[in-house]
Amino acid sequence: MARGTPLVPVRFTYASQSDPGPYPLSATTPTEHGSDRHALMVDPATCTLYETWDTHYHPEGRSKAGSGAIWSLTCDALRPAGWTSADAAGLPILPGLVNYDEVAAGAMDHALRFTVACTQQAYVWPARHEAGQADAWCPPMGARFRLDASFTLPATSCAAACQTVLATLKTYGLILADNGSNWFFQGTADTRWTATQVDQLKQVPASAFQAVDESCLQVSPDSGQALQPGTPPYTAARG
Repeated sequence: MARGTPLVPVRFTYASQSDPGPYPLSATTPTEHGSDRHALMVDPATCTLYETWDTHYHPEGRSKAGSGAIWSLTCDALRPAGWTSADAAGLPILPGLVNYDEVAAGAMDHALRFTVACTQQAYVWPARHEAGQADAWCPPMGARFRLDASFTLPATSCAAACQTVLATLKTYGLILADNGSNWFFQGTADTRWTATQVDQLKQVPASAFQAVDESCLQVSPDSGQALQPGTPPYTAARG
């Protein structure tokens, strides 16, 4: 968001599960194309992240959205149990995007958000909300999948940026965050991305991922903080 962007009221369809705001939404706020119309806004002065879904800006206080969430980037607090966000899983979107600057630097230290067409009527930590169907074959919101350590792609078809993303998927994996196209994950809006970089990542098959039970890493059900290697009871759980 531009410095000095005024905060404006936003009316929400799912007001009972949305943070009332106001939000730094304006006519120049980048809004995702397509049906989701996500808008992500960061105030660096306060380390606050604002996210909305089905976003429609209108002047004179008539802006509206399907849902909205406000996050402090200085803590690990999750949404109240059962609350959605701009993502169906009730998680923030921005931290789960493939970030161009991180990829260019050769390292990303976080999981990536992804979507599937079918999700359960259930969610697991760190997700806080479900938007699925009564089908036990579908994964729950919040499920994490990690790329098999043995999976490789040659440098000829997976250049440096692609290899960085593969390393991230092997270390931190993917977290199911919304309903959508199967095994679809996104990056930050950045003109430096090339079609080749995007196409190279399409070579990774869903069959190369493994579901991960991360329940032993939970510090608190209301926090996204995870136990780190060598920290009890992580050590005991891993033997």
